[in-house]
Amino acid sequence: MKAKKVPVRMCIACREGRPKKELVRVVVNDGVLLPDETGKANGRGAYLCPNVDCLDRARKAKAFERALEAPMSEEAYNAIKRVILRRGIR
Repeated sequence: MKAKKVPVRMCIACREGRPKKELVRVVVNDGVLLPDETGKANGRGAYLCPNVDCLDRARKAKAFERALEAPMSEEAYNAIKRVILRRGIR
């Protein structure tokens, strides 16, 4: 039997490749960044490691602005941070 290939995506902050299910997907919808907990939302997406350090690094480097061509508001930052903290990883 052939083993199923696991999709790998790269974190926009630390550039580390990890399985897609381990990462937090962030999409841009109508010019607003939103965390995509289902992984199936419409729109262009970028992936982020589920820890606050990577979120802060991506914010400082303006990685979301480059990858998704949308500014990161304070509300978007807090929404993504809540999703990360809900997963239980600091």
